[in-house]
Amino acid sequence: MTIFRRQAATVGLAILVVWASAACRRMPMADLTRLVEARRLVSEALVELTKSTDAGNQAVMADTDEASVSFARDAETAAMRVSQNVDTLTPLLGDLGYTDEKRLLDEFRSRYTEFRSLDRDILALAVENTNVKAQRLSFGAAFEAADAFQDALRAFAIAATGAQAAEVKELAATAVGALREIQALQAPHIAESDEAAMTRLEKRAADAESVARASLAKLQTLSKPAGVADLARATAALDRFAATNSEIVTLSRRNSNVRSLALSLGAKRTKSAACEDSLRALQEALSKRGFTGTK
Repeated sequence: MTIFRRQAATVGLAILVVWASAACRRMPMADLTRLVEARRLVSEALVELTKSTDAGNQAVMADTDEASVSFARDAETAAMRVSQNVDTLTPLLGDLGYTDEKRLLDEFRSRYTEFRSLDRDILALAVENTNVKAQRLSFGAAFEAADAFQDALRAFAIAATGAQAAEVKELAATAVGALREIQALQAPHIAESDEAAMTRLEKRAADAESVARASLAKLQTLSKPAGVADLARATAALDRFAATNSEIVTLSRRNSNVRSLALSLGAKRTKSAACEDSLRALQEALSKRGFTGTK
């Protein structure tokens, strides 16, 4: 059985050699070289397209500016290689006279132009990282200012005595509760993509800030000399919190992370798939040419 297999393999190899020799005789060496190079360029373009798409997606998902910039740079580099391969491939197909393949390449070039335009917009949004920055401010500076506000009013309320003590504690609790409400609204605002919804959240936050400031103003009228410093600290903390919250809203409104993610999961996937389809169709068409020299 082994002998028969060896004989069959030998015969098959011989047939392949004869076919290849005959094919080479039918196709000029220059055209054969062009065809091999064209196949290589299309294969590399497919690989680089995948690299560019993946790197762009990683730029969108990255949680630091450094990582976003690095992945965006990788995406741009791979995208440039795709364009270079296409530019090199164009005259090769022209020299070979492959009209069908040239049409497929033109189709890819058109689709890729649309893809690159969208991808550049996505990468520009991704490296801004406005939602991530807003989240850091919410968990950082805003959180610290809110805690400082609460600590100052707590100290003021503890020091209150007499008939006004109950009212002071109630006003302090109201002010702190209003500020904590604004904190609770920050995360939904950062994650929100609808502008009307963001406007509603901002209105609730503005109302809560008014409550906090009104309570603080009322406490000023109840303040004794010993509590002046605590109220001053509370006022300063409230001002810091309000300024930070305004910055958070501005960054959140830009919505670069939310928008880039939505585009990556939607339009980019569609355009990327269309580009890949064109390249694979071109790859298949070139593979069917074989070494026959058919034009």
